[in-house]
Amino acid sequence: MPDAHFADPRLARLYDVLEGERSDLDSYVALVGELGARTVLDVGCGTGSLACLLADRGVQVVGVDPAAASLDVARAKPQARHVRWVTGDVRSLPPLQVDLATMTGNVAQVFLTDEEWAATLSAARAALRPGGYLVFETRRPERQAWRTWTRERSARRVDVPGVGVVEAWVEVTDVRGDLVSFRSSFAFHEDGALLTSRSTLRFRGREEIADSLAAAELVLEEVRDAPDRPGLEWVHLVRRPD
Repeated sequence: MPDAHFADPRLARLYDVLEGERSDLDSYVALVGELGARTVLDVGCGTGSLACLLADRGVQVVGVDPAAASLDVARAKPQARHVRWVTGDVRSLPPLQVDLATMTGNVAQVFLTDEEWAATLSAARAALRPGGYLVFETRRPERQAWRTWTRERSARRVDVPGVGVVEAWVEVTDVRGDLVSFRSSFAFHEDGALLTSRSTLRFRGREEIADSLAAAELVLEEVRDAPDRPGLEWVHLVRRPD
């Protein structure tokens, strides 16, 4: 089940405001041009920011996400009518043959078990044309990003149009091996409501990721530094063999 931050309609409507301009997506838009992709599958598309950016540039996009509330937000955006939206996960997609599949943000880390990750990679491979690419990012575990996930360091106060002032913050609740759990809180000043969303991410090491790609019969061609978060995240360029 998707986290409440994405599945609860009231929280899904906050996502884009809290995330801001999403400069992290610029590198994905650039990669679409670099790879010459004309058809793209956006896995875990959320509120559709990347999908709509690409559609505005004439790219044919399929956006898939299990959170119906997030897709409702996506469908209300400009260019949304040019995107094919699918409620579900990549394993439930109809047959596709796209040039590029993407997993932006933390999407690749929400698959907690080896079985879930392997099934996701297999489904992504099936959706690619021979020679097509899968691109995804992961946080570097040695940088321990979760150490900054405290209320003091993460708290934000935003005046949301039509909603009022909302305070949001993140707090780690458990670190167990490569699994990090955290709670996101949202305080609505207008009516005093406090909503929370619990999440867990898996911080896989670079060698583990490479082994999982090989097992899925995917070729890891390059690992780049994330342009917007240098030294903090890896961007994996993966190809389906011809």
